Amino acid sequence: MKDKKYYLLYTSLKNKIISGEYTAEQKLPSKRVMADMTGLSIITVQNAYNMLIDEGYIVSKERSGYFVCKADGFAARTGESAQASFDYVEDPPVTDSRDFEYSVWFKTVRKVISEDGDRLFVKSPSKGCAILRNAIADYLLRYRGMVAPPERIIIGSGSEQLYESIVKILGRDKIFGVEDPCYRQITAVYEGMGVKLRRLKMGNDGIESRYIAKNNFDVLHTTPFHSYPSGVTTSASRRYEYLDWAKKNNKYIIEDDFDSEFFLPGQPIQSLYSSDDAHRVIYVNTFSKSLSPSMRLGYMILPPELLKVYDEELGHYSCTVPVMEQYVLAEFISGGNFERHLNRVRRKNKQR
Repeated sequence: MKDKKYYLLYTSLKNKIISGEYTAEQKLPSKRVMADMTGLSIITVQNAYNMLIDEGYIVSKERSGYFVCKADGFAARTGESAQASFDYVEDPPVTDSRDFEYSVWFKTVRKVISEDGDRLFVKSPSKGCAILRNAIADYLLRYRGMVAPPERIIIGSGSEQLYESIVKILGRDKIFGVEDPCYRQITAVYEGMGVKLRRLKMGNDGIESRYIAKNNFDVLHTTPFHSYPSGVTTSASRRYEYLDWAKKNNKYIIEDDFDSEFFLPGQPIQSLYSSDDAHRVIYVNTFSKSLSPSMRLGYMILPPELLKVYDEELGHYSCTVPVMEQYVLAEFISGGNFERHLNRVRRKNKQR
């Protein structure tokens, strides 16, 4: 729109009004006179005047013409401030993207547009598109041996948004136990949501038993595999200690599994979710680490009894992930490209 002649005239007149060159209640030239002065058509001048009227800079009086509106702030501003310059911002330089094969991703995008174009403009269900939830369920079973019914998988725009959703489901009155040390963003989100935190000291094989035994918190947030920044992987015995605590006290564990796809060597360590026979684990994972930091897409698996709570508390919200991204990722996973990508990165990490 900014290349239109009427917009240029509108901008010029607006700046003259703001700077005080045209004073309050001053009459502007008629449309015909303005057209002669500027070499523009009367229609172009009319469009410019209409914009000034819509934004409250001038008023049209029947059979009298156009007049500058009264506004104390107009004259106080200068033409320089109305046309202030600014510095453009720059994105940070491109960093390591884990050898991501962009050509495969873009090929997948073209395939989805070609085959599913009519579906990409349909609103996503609040829990996410079925095609992606099904693809994630199949992947977890194949690659991790995890049985995750698609109806219990919730799609969200990254771990931070999922943390917020969990707080809304469980309640802000709950006390959250977090590893000490832990990823700063975890505590930032919880504190931003207004929940109280208990910091649980990490040992060489997980959270020290004495902090679990105190039982002075309601929800345990843990990163069993490669906790950041300590790098600690929780031992099998300590994992069962967590699960026993949750089962005996009827409490919940949030399993943050952000780095599990890059286990080395051998098979991945069994998740808390897979070992949980009491449905007390809320499993959270994202594609920000496994694919790219720009991939603001993650998922959580809710215990059956929390699905009804989710529907009541969050079911009326729209899914925060665009449908296009959901379909492309679903195709990327279902076509085997995601697992091939993970295996390729694991091999390169091993070589390093």
